[in-house]
Amino acid sequence: MTLFTLLLVLLWERLFKLGERWQLDNRLEALFCRTRHFSMMRTLLMTAVAMLAVFLCIRALHGFFFNVPLLLFWVLLGVLCIGAGQARLHYHQYLLAASHDDSHAREAMANELTLIHGIPPGSSEAAFLRELQNALLWINFRFYLAPLFWLIVGGMWGPVTLGGYAFLRAWQSWLARRHTPHQRLQSGIDAILHVLDWVPARLAGVAYALLGHGEKALPAWLASLGDIHTSQYQVLTQLAQYSLARDEHVDKIKTPKAAVSMAKKTTFAIVVVVALLTIYGALV
Repeated sequence: MTLFTLLLVLLWERLFKLGERWQLDNRLEALFCRTRHFSMMRTLLMTAVAMLAVFLCIRALHGFFFNVPLLLFWVLLGVLCIGAGQARLHYHQYLLAASHDDSHAREAMANELTLIHGIPPGSSEAAFLRELQNALLWINFRFYLAPLFWLIVGGMWGPVTLGGYAFLRAWQSWLARRHTPHQRLQSGIDAILHVLDWVPARLAGVAYALLGHGEKALPAWLASLGDIHTSQYQVLTQLAQYSLARDEHVDKIKTPKAAVSMAKKTTFAIVVVVALLTIYGALV
């Protein structure tokens, strides 16, 4: 059921998910706005409640009407948790602004795309485009590759692990947008996601190394296996940049497109691997 759900979710996401309507992050903002105190314990407790709610829905729907409602629930949750509708919109608006040489709109969209890690002030054009590439690769990881990982490893409880990860992702994005770095640090969200992203970041990294120019990427990936301190953002984007090393960071349109192209190839490759594992009975 995992593969069938995944294919339906990705099809829906490609065709209809553009904007915030089908984004879990947007749906949770009303809940997040009520939060006044921040701590790691509160973050973990809220995530546990979200995962429990998904678990209870699965239990209630299991075995009912040939599991058709359960399948629909899997697909609906997958659509809400997988895919970056708003980020895709910002990306297309960036390309439009860049093609019209609208520097103000281009910078505004770049700031939206680099919300979590930002761009160092005073960066050169090449550094600016490199950081934009990194942000696009990270968005692909956070909204596609990591959610796919948690859906797959969860097995029959995949929606529970997927829902928990998507909740944490939404909480981090909301804190980055609405609150101070100190409050975000108090919430412990970055530390939690650092742990949860360790395995999927390295799986995505080896995919980047194999699909791109892997002469430097593969040795760097092997070195990353023993690294528990470097942020997953730095690990993933460094591996991706090694694979993109032959592409010059000079064109404000071609440079981000190169990153998006590699991200799409990686997502497709992972779906193919999931399909093969399902065919051979390794996944259900």
